Amino acid sequence: MPSNKKTMIILSGVGIAMLGLGFASDPLYDTFCRVTGYGGTPKIADANLTEIIDRVVTVEFDSNVAQDLPWKFRPDQRRMDVKLGQSGLAYYTVENTGDEAVVGVANFNVMPIKAAPFFIKTDCFCFEETVIQPGEKLNLPVIFFIDPQMDEDARLEEIKSVTLSYTFFPTEAGTMPPQMTATATN
Repeated sequence: MPSNKKTMIILSGVGIAMLGLGFASDPLYDTFCRVTGYGGTPKIADANLTEIIDRVVTVEFDSNVAQDLPWKFRPDQRRMDVKLGQSGLAYYTVENTGDEAVVGVANFNVMPIKAAPFFIKTDCFCFEETVIQPGEKLNLPVIFFIDPQMDEDARLEEIKSVTLSYTFFPTEAGTMPPQMTATATN
């Protein structure tokens, strides 16, 4: 009997640990992607302290909006040439075409995926939720650079352009709570 009780306790502990890992897997995977650039997720840095080298890469800008979000969203420029290590500043314009204030969040990725670990953002509207009042139009900046270490990887020699793509989604609630709407309009 004592052996059965011990086995039951061990199996229960394993089951609880697996359940906890299941709940933690999404945030852990998201953190892993941001740190490594896996899955087209660019890295994030506080500042650009790299040297600038002569190799030029064209950055193309893409924008999308989830079907249930009443926003127009577009890049102000379609492409930009930057040298590796050089900071780039691009703007996107978003407009709320709906009747009420809406909270959205931008998801982003870089293609080709193998270039993502070298695409680094120092400031981006995608780091936080965006609140837009009805009829309001905002210019949203993104500051980035491509790490010059990309030039040292022979597998990346053929990369002449990368695409930075954003998709705006409504937050889980979709619209602002009444108390936030009153605050935002004052």
